[in-house]
Amino acid sequence: MRVSTRSKVDPFIVMDVMEAARRAEAEGRHIIHMEVGQPGTGAPKAATRTLAQAMADGPLGYTVALGLPALRQRIAKMYGDWHGIDLDPNRVVVTSGSSGGFILAFTALFDSGDRVGIGAPGYPSYRQILHALGLTPVDLQTSSENRLQPTAGDFANSDLQGLLFASPANPSGTMLDTSAMTKLIEGAQAQGASVISDEIYHGIEYEAKAVTALSITDECYVINSFSKYFSMTGWRIGWMVVPEDHVRVVERIAQNMFICAPHASQVAALAAMDAKDELEANMDVYRANRAFMLDGLPKAGFAKFAPPDGAFYVYADVSEFTEDSRSFAADILSEAGVAVTPGLDFDPVRGHKTLRFSYARSSQDITEGLARLQAFMVRRGFA
Repeated sequence: MRVSTRSKVDPFIVMDVMEAARRAEAEGRHIIHMEVGQPGTGAPKAATRTLAQAMADGPLGYTVALGLPALRQRIAKMYGDWHGIDLDPNRVVVTSGSSGGFILAFTALFDSGDRVGIGAPGYPSYRQILHALGLTPVDLQTSSENRLQPTAGDFANSDLQGLLFASPANPSGTMLDTSAMTKLIEGAQAQGASVISDEIYHGIEYEAKAVTALSITDECYVINSFSKYFSMTGWRIGWMVVPEDHVRVVERIAQNMFICAPHASQVAALAAMDAKDELEANMDVYRANRAFMLDGLPKAGFAKFAPPDGAFYVYADVSEFTEDSRSFAADILSEAGVAVTPGLDFDPVRGHKTLRFSYARSSQDITEGLARLQAFMVRRGFA
Protein backbone atom coordinates (compact mmCIF):
# COMPACT_ATOMS: atom_id res chain seq x y z
CA MET A 1 0.00 0.00 0.00
CA ARG A 2 1.33 3.44 -0.92
CA VAL A 3 2.21 6.12 1.59
CA SER A 4 1.88 9.86 1.09
CA THR A 5 4.81 12.13 0.46
CA ARG A 6 3.63 14.24 3.40
CA SER A 7 4.23 11.27 5.71
CA LYS A 8 7.96 11.28 4.99
CA VAL A 9 8.96 13.28 8.04
CA ASP A 10 12.23 12.90 9.89
CA PRO A 11 12.28 11.04 13.20
CA PHE A 12 12.26 13.00 16.44
CA ILE A 13 15.84 12.11 17.44
CA VAL A 14 15.35 12.76 21.15
CA MET A 15 12.72 10.01 21.17
CA ASP A 16 15.30 7.67 19.63
CA VAL A 17 17.73 8.66 22.38
CA MET A 18 15.03 7.95 24.96
CA GLU A 19 14.53 4.49 23.47
CA ALA A 20 18.26 3.77 23.57
CA ALA A 21 18.31 4.90 27.21
CA ARG A 22 15.32 2.66 27.95
CA ARG A 23 17.12 -0.35 26.47
CA ALA A 24 20.19 0.41 28.59
CA GLU A 25 18.00 0.61 31.71
CA ALA A 26 16.35 -2.70 30.79
CA GLU A 27 19.84 -4.19 30.84
CA GLY A 28 20.23 -2.98 34.42
CA ARG A 29 22.20 0.24 33.88
CA HIS A 30 21.46 3.45 35.76
CA ILE A 31 20.96 6.19 33.19
CA ILE A 32 20.89 9.92 33.95
CA HIS A 33 18.32 11.56 31.70
CA MET A 34 19.50 14.87 30.28
CA GLU A 35 17.89 14.26 26.91
CA VAL A 36 14.19 14.89 27.31
CA GLY A 37 12.47 18.19 28.07
CA GLN A 38 10.17 16.72 30.66
CA PRO A 39 9.85 17.83 34.28
CA GLY A 40 10.88 15.20 36.76
CA THR A 41 7.79 16.08 38.80
CA GLY A 42 4.21 15.07 38.09
CA ALA A 43 1.03 17.10 37.93
CA PRO A 44 0.30 19.23 41.01
CA LYS A 45 -1.47 17.28 43.76
CA ALA A 46 -4.47 19.61 43.58
CA ALA A 47 -4.93 18.58 39.95
CA THR A 48 -5.07 14.87 40.65
CA ARG A 49 -7.30 15.33 43.73
CA THR A 50 -9.76 17.47 41.80
CA LEU A 51 -9.87 15.04 38.91
CA ALA A 52 -10.47 12.09 41.23
CA GLN A 53 -13.45 13.91 42.72
CA ALA A 54 -14.79 14.83 39.28
CA MET A 55 -14.56 11.21 38.15
CA ALA A 56 -16.41 10.09 41.28
CA ASP A 57 -19.14 12.64 40.63
CA GLY A 58 -20.01 11.37 37.18
CA PRO A 59 -18.82 10.57 33.66
CA LEU A 60 -16.53 12.92 31.78
CA GLY A 61 -17.71 13.26 28.19
CA TYR A 62 -17.12 15.70 25.38
CA THR A 63 -16.71 19.37 26.17
CA VAL A 64 -17.38 22.12 23.67
CA ALA A 65 -14.61 22.36 21.07
CA LEU A 66 -13.07 25.55 22.48
CA GLY A 67 -12.73 24.08 25.97
CA LEU A 68 -14.35 24.37 29.38
CA PRO A 69 -15.47 27.99 29.88
CA ALA A 70 -14.05 28.04 33.42
CA LEU A 71 -10.62 26.96 32.15
CA ARG A 72 -10.64 29.56 29.36
CA GLN A 73 -11.53 32.24 31.89
CA ARG A 74 -8.78 31.14 34.27
CA ILE A 75 -6.19 31.16 31.48
CA ALA A 76 -7.26 34.67 30.50
CA LYS A 77 -6.91 35.77 34.13
CA MET A 78 -3.36 34.43 34.16
CA TYR A 79 -2.38 36.90 31.42
CA GLY A 80 -3.55 39.68 33.71
CA ASP A 81 -1.63 38.26 36.67
CA TRP A 82 1.59 37.60 34.73
CA HIS A 83 1.63 40.33 32.08
CA GLY A 84 -0.97 42.94 33.03
CA ILE A 85 -3.04 42.11 29.94
CA ASP A 86 -6.85 42.29 30.00
CA LEU A 87 -7.50 39.26 27.78
CA ASP A 88 -10.97 38.34 26.55
CA PRO A 89 -11.44 34.65 27.50
CA ASN A 90 -13.40 34.16 24.28
CA ARG A 91 -10.06 34.38 22.46
CA VAL A 92 -8.66 31.39 24.36
CA VAL A 93 -8.84 27.97 22.70
CA VAL A 94 -8.04 24.87 24.78
CA THR A 95 -6.04 22.33 22.75
CA SER A 96 -4.72 18.79 22.91
CA GLY A 97 -1.29 19.91 24.01
CA SER A 98 0.76 22.50 22.18
CA SER A 99 1.09 19.99 19.32
CA GLY A 100 -2.67 20.20 18.78
CA GLY A 101 -2.29 23.97 18.87
CA PHE A 102 0.33 23.95 16.14
CA ILE A 103 -1.84 21.77 13.91
CA LEU A 104 -4.80 24.10 14.40
CA ALA A 105 -2.72 27.23 13.87
CA PHE A 106 -0.98 25.99 10.73
CA THR A 107 -4.27 24.76 9.28
CA ALA A 108 -6.09 28.01 10.06
CA LEU A 109 -3.38 30.36 8.79
CA PHE A 110 -1.70 28.73 5.81
CA ASP A 111 -2.43 27.13 2.44
CA SER A 112 -0.53 24.27 0.83
CA GLY A 113 2.94 25.32 -0.19
CA ASP A 114 3.06 28.42 2.01
CA ARG A 115 6.49 29.23 3.42
CA VAL A 116 6.82 29.50 7.20
CA GLY A 117 10.04 30.74 8.80
CA ILE A 118 11.35 28.99 11.91
CA GLY A 119 14.51 29.79 13.80
CA ALA A 120 17.33 27.25 13.64
CA PRO A 121 18.11 25.80 16.07
CA GLY A 122 14.49 25.23 17.01
CA TYR A 123 11.97 22.65 18.14
CA PRO A 124 12.16 19.90 15.47
CA SER A 125 8.45 19.12 15.33
CA TYR A 126 7.72 22.59 13.92
CA ARG A 127 9.46 21.51 10.74
CA GLN A 128 7.89 18.08 10.60
CA ILE A 129 4.31 19.19 11.28
CA LEU A 130 4.61 21.91 8.62
CA HIS A 131 5.89 19.35 6.14
CA ALA A 132 3.15 16.85 6.99
CA LEU A 133 0.54 19.54 6.33
CA GLY A 134 1.97 20.30 2.89
CA LEU A 135 3.64 23.54 3.98
CA THR A 136 7.23 24.64 3.45
CA PRO A 137 9.37 25.16 6.55
CA VAL A 138 12.12 27.73 6.02
CA ASP A 139 15.01 27.42 8.47
CA LEU A 140 16.36 30.81 9.54
CA GLN A 141 19.97 30.36 10.58
CA THR A 142 20.25 32.34 13.81
CA SER A 143 23.56 33.64 15.14
CA SER A 144 25.37 33.37 18.44
CA GLU A 145 25.55 37.18 18.45
CA ASN A 146 21.74 37.20 18.72
CA ARG A 147 21.81 34.37 21.27
CA LEU A 148 20.29 31.97 18.72
CA GLN A 149 17.10 34.00 18.36
CA PRO A 150 15.83 35.09 14.92
CA THR A 151 15.83 38.72 13.82
CA ALA A 152 13.95 40.48 11.04
CA GLY A 153 17.18 40.58 9.05
CA ASP A 154 17.24 36.77 8.95
CA PHE A 155 14.17 36.70 6.69
CA ALA A 156 14.34 40.05 4.91
CA ASN A 157 14.30 38.42 1.44
CA SER A 158 12.62 35.12 2.23
CA ASP A 159 9.06 35.68 0.93
CA LEU A 160 7.39 34.19 4.00
CA GLN A 161 3.69 33.71 4.64
CA GLY A 162 4.35 32.95 8.29
CA LEU A 163 6.87 33.33 11.09
CA LEU A 164 7.07 31.09 14.16
CA PHE A 165 9.38 31.89 17.07
CA ALA A 166 9.78 30.74 20.67
CA SER A 167 10.84 32.66 23.77
CA PRO A 168 12.14 31.05 25.94
CA ALA A 169 13.43 28.87 23.13
CA ASN A 170 14.06 25.18 22.80
CA PRO A 171 16.93 24.15 22.66
CA SER A 172 18.79 27.29 23.76
CA GLY A 173 16.63 28.63 26.62
CA THR A 174 17.29 32.18 25.40
CA MET A 175 14.58 34.87 25.36
CA LEU A 176 13.60 37.91 23.35
CA ASP A 177 13.13 41.17 25.23
CA THR A 178 10.34 43.56 24.31
CA SER A 179 12.43 45.56 21.86
CA ALA A 180 13.76 42.50 20.01
CA MET A 181 10.36 40.84 19.85
CA THR A 182 8.71 44.03 18.60
CA LYS A 183 11.23 44.37 15.77
CA LEU A 184 10.76 40.70 14.88
CA ILE A 185 6.97 40.95 14.77
CA GLU A 186 7.02 44.22 12.84
CA GLY A 187 9.43 42.72 10.32
CA ALA A 188 7.10 39.77 9.74
CA GLN A 189 3.96 41.87 9.51
CA ALA A 190 5.63 44.28 7.09
CA GLN A 191 5.83 41.49 4.54
CA GLY A 192 2.35 40.15 5.30
CA ALA A 193 3.50 37.12 7.28
CA SER A 194 1.27 35.70 10.01
CA VAL A 195 2.96 35.56 13.42
CA ILE A 196 2.91 32.58 15.81
CA SER A 197 4.59 32.88 19.21
CA ASP A 198 5.42 29.64 21.02
CA GLU A 199 5.30 30.49 24.73
CA ILE A 200 5.31 26.96 26.12
CA TYR A 201 8.16 27.72 28.55
CA HIS A 202 6.60 30.83 30.07
CA GLY A 203 6.72 30.63 33.84
CA ILE A 204 10.15 28.99 33.73
CA GLU A 205 12.33 32.11 33.75
CA TYR A 206 15.25 33.12 35.91
CA GLU A 207 16.43 36.74 35.85
CA ALA A 208 13.61 38.40 33.88
CA LYS A 209 9.98 37.68 33.06
CA ALA A 210 9.34 36.34 29.56
CA VAL A 211 7.56 38.72 27.18
CA THR A 212 4.31 37.58 25.59
CA ALA A 213 3.61 38.59 22.00
CA LEU A 214 0.15 39.67 23.20
CA SER A 215 1.78 42.66 24.89
CA ILE A 216 2.92 43.83 21.44
CA THR A 217 0.06 42.92 19.11
CA ASP A 218 -3.33 41.22 19.03
CA GLU A 219 -2.65 40.17 15.43
CA CYS A 220 -0.84 36.98 16.31
CA TYR A 221 -1.39 33.43 17.51
CA VAL A 222 0.09 32.52 20.89
CA ILE A 223 0.54 28.85 21.76
CA ASN A 224 1.16 27.50 25.25
CA SER A 225 0.83 24.29 27.22
CA PHE A 226 0.46 22.80 30.67
CA SER A 227 3.40 20.48 29.97
CA LYS A 228 6.31 22.52 31.27
CA TYR A 229 5.65 25.04 34.07
CA PHE A 230 2.57 23.10 35.19
CA SER A 231 4.42 19.77 34.93
CA MET A 232 1.67 17.95 32.99
CA THR A 233 3.42 16.51 29.92
CA GLY A 234 1.47 13.27 29.64
CA TRP A 235 -1.90 14.92 30.09
CA ARG A 236 -1.73 16.42 26.58
CA ILE A 237 -3.41 19.71 27.39
CA GLY A 238 -2.55 23.18 26.15
CA TRP A 239 -4.09 26.37 24.82
CA MET A 240 -3.79 29.06 22.21
CA VAL A 241 -4.85 32.69 22.04
CA VAL A 242 -6.03 33.95 18.65
CA PRO A 243 -7.38 37.23 17.27
CA GLU A 244 -11.09 37.74 17.89
CA ASP A 245 -12.01 37.28 14.23
CA HIS A 246 -10.13 33.93 14.11
CA VAL A 247 -11.97 32.23 16.97
CA ARG A 248 -14.74 30.78 14.80
CA VAL A 249 -12.20 29.76 12.14
CA VAL A 250 -10.22 27.74 14.69
CA GLU A 251 -13.37 26.42 16.34
CA ARG A 252 -14.63 24.87 13.09
CA ILE A 253 -11.31 23.13 12.50
CA ALA A 254 -11.08 21.94 16.12
CA GLN A 255 -14.60 20.51 16.01
CA ASN A 256 -13.66 18.33 13.07
CA MET A 257 -10.05 17.44 13.89
CA PHE A 258 -10.20 16.92 17.65
CA ILE A 259 -13.84 17.36 18.83
CA CYS A 260 -12.30 18.70 22.05
CA ALA A 261 -9.26 18.42 24.27
CA PRO A 262 -9.50 15.58 26.84
CA HIS A 263 -12.13 16.50 29.43
CA ALA A 264 -10.20 14.89 32.28
CA SER A 265 -7.08 16.87 31.43
CA GLN A 266 -9.06 20.10 31.31
CA VAL A 267 -10.43 19.49 34.80
CA ALA A 268 -6.94 18.77 36.13
CA ALA A 269 -5.42 21.76 34.35
CA LEU A 270 -7.90 24.16 35.90
CA ALA A 271 -6.95 22.99 39.39
CA ALA A 272 -3.23 23.03 38.55
CA MET A 273 -3.34 26.75 37.81
CA ASP A 274 -3.85 27.58 41.48
CA ALA A 275 -1.15 25.23 42.81
CA LYS A 276 1.31 28.11 43.16
CA ASP A 277 3.31 26.78 46.12
CA GLU A 278 3.98 23.43 44.47
CA LEU A 279 4.82 24.99 41.12
CA GLU A 280 7.23 27.47 42.69
CA ALA A 281 8.89 24.61 44.56
CA ASN A 282 9.54 23.05 41.15
CA MET A 283 11.05 26.34 40.03
CA ASP A 284 13.42 26.27 43.01
CA VAL A 285 14.75 22.96 41.66
CA TYR A 286 15.20 24.39 38.15
CA ARG A 287 17.03 27.42 39.55
CA ALA A 288 19.39 25.20 41.52
CA ASN A 289 19.92 22.90 38.54
CA ARG A 290 20.66 25.84 36.26
CA ALA A 291 23.36 26.99 38.66
CA PHE A 292 24.83 23.48 38.75
CA MET A 293 24.89 23.40 34.91
CA LEU A 294 26.46 26.84 34.52
CA ASP A 295 29.23 25.74 36.87
CA GLY A 296 29.59 22.07 35.96
CA LEU A 297 29.39 22.03 32.18
CA PRO A 298 32.42 24.31 31.65
CA LYS A 299 34.37 22.19 34.13
CA ALA A 300 33.55 19.19 31.94
CA GLY A 301 34.77 21.04 28.86
CA PHE A 302 31.39 22.22 27.54
CA ALA A 303 31.96 25.95 27.79
CA LYS A 304 30.54 27.32 24.53
CA PHE A 305 26.90 28.15 25.19
CA ALA A 306 24.60 31.07 25.87
CA PRO A 307 23.39 30.95 29.49
CA PRO A 308 19.69 30.11 29.39
CA ASP A 309 17.21 32.84 30.34
CA GLY A 310 14.39 30.36 30.74
CA ALA A 311 13.23 26.78 30.08
CA PHE A 312 15.57 24.04 31.34
CA TYR A 313 18.15 23.49 28.61
CA VAL A 314 21.72 24.32 27.76
CA TYR A 315 22.66 24.17 24.06
CA ALA A 316 26.41 23.75 23.69
CA ASP A 317 28.80 24.04 20.77
CA VAL A 318 30.92 20.86 20.77
CA SER A 319 32.69 21.45 17.46
CA GLU A 320 36.11 21.23 19.11
CA PHE A 321 35.32 17.64 20.14
CA THR A 322 33.32 16.20 17.26
CA GLU A 323 31.80 16.70 13.82
CA ASP A 324 29.15 14.05 14.54
CA SER A 325 26.95 14.99 17.49
CA ARG A 326 24.77 11.92 17.09
CA SER A 327 27.72 9.57 17.42
CA PHE A 328 29.15 11.67 20.26
CA ALA A 329 25.84 11.51 22.16
CA ALA A 330 25.74 7.74 21.64
CA ASP A 331 29.25 7.44 23.11
CA ILE A 332 28.24 9.55 26.12
CA LEU A 333 25.26 7.29 26.72
CA SER A 334 27.26 4.11 26.25
CA GLU A 335 30.32 5.08 28.28
CA ALA A 336 28.98 7.57 30.84
CA GLY A 337 25.39 6.48 31.23
CA VAL A 338 24.12 10.00 30.49
CA ALA A 339 21.49 10.55 27.81
CA VAL A 340 21.86 13.85 25.92
CA THR A 341 20.33 15.08 22.66
CA PRO A 342 22.30 15.64 19.45
CA GLY A 343 21.85 19.07 17.94
CA LEU A 344 20.76 17.56 14.61
CA ASP A 345 17.28 17.37 16.09
CA PHE A 346 17.15 21.18 16.21
CA ASP A 347 19.33 22.32 13.32
CA PRO A 348 19.85 20.02 10.29
CA VAL A 349 22.63 22.28 8.96
CA ARG A 350 24.79 23.00 12.01
CA GLY A 351 23.47 20.55 14.58
CA HIS A 352 26.20 17.98 13.95
CA LYS A 353 28.39 20.24 16.12
CA THR A 354 26.04 20.81 19.06
CA LEU A 355 24.42 19.00 21.99
CA ARG A 356 21.42 19.88 24.15
CA PHE A 357 21.52 19.16 27.88
CA SER A 358 18.25 19.19 29.80
CA TYR A 359 18.24 19.92 33.54
CA ALA A 360 14.55 19.25 34.22
CA ARG A 361 15.15 16.27 36.50
CA SER A 362 16.05 16.14 40.19
CA SER A 363 19.10 18.02 41.47
CA GLN A 364 20.59 14.71 42.58
CA ASP A 365 20.40 13.43 38.99
CA ILE A 366 21.84 16.63 37.58
CA THR A 367 24.86 16.66 39.90
CA GLU A 368 25.48 12.96 39.21
CA GLY A 369 25.15 13.53 35.48
CA LEU A 370 27.64 16.40 35.54
CA ALA A 371 30.14 14.26 37.44
CA ARG A 372 29.78 11.50 34.87
CA LEU A 373 30.17 13.94 31.99
CA GLN A 374 33.34 15.34 33.50
CA ALA A 375 34.79 11.85 33.98
CA PHE A 376 33.90 10.96 30.38
CA MET A 377 35.58 14.08 29.02
CA VAL A 378 38.69 13.47 31.13
CA ARG A 379 38.93 9.92 29.75
CA ARG A 380 38.65 11.35 26.25
CA GLY A 381 41.37 13.90 26.98
CA PHE A 382 39.02 16.83 26.50
CA ALA A 383 38.96 18.14 30.08
